[in-house]
Amino acid sequence: MIESTQLALLHAGAFCAIGFAALGSAYGCGVAAASAIGSWKKCYVQGKMAPFQLAILTGVPMSQTIYGLILMLMVSGKSSTPECWPACLVIGVLGGIAIALSAAYQGRAAAGACDAFADTGQGFVNYLIALGVIETIAIFVMVFAIMLLGKVGVVAAVVPAA
Repeated sequence: MIESTQLALLHAGAFCAIGFAALGSAYGCGVAAASAIGSWKKCYVQGKMAPFQLAILTGVPMSQTIYGLILMLMVSGKSSTPECWPACLVIGVLGGIAIALSAAYQGRAAAGACDAFADTGQGFVNYLIALGVIETIAIFVMVFAIMLLGKVGVVAAVVPAA
């Protein structure tokens, strides 16, 4: 395969990491924001103060885009060994999708947290802890993908191209 094609596929995998992660963050933030807006409306109707903490819950799924960015940079850093493009493509795509799912489900959980906090005004730290558990999955995926990428460069250097 031509080296320029290998590099293009390697960089496609790199962009998939952040692209999919950002899609999950957008979905997660959107779901959480819709719930926050409904919860604020509920507070206004009841004559209660609208809690600012709902804005914090809305933005929690955004951090997965950062993990996708880090993974993208790590994958694209393998451009000095373009022959490892299959591994980079798979790691970028699957890593990005896994991070995206974490963000999407975190947004759904944050939506529930918005509703619960608006009703009770209690439990904010507990809700953040639960959201942090979901966040940990994205961090695990990013770290394990980076560890695997470290092995990919070593294998490409040891095994000569056919």
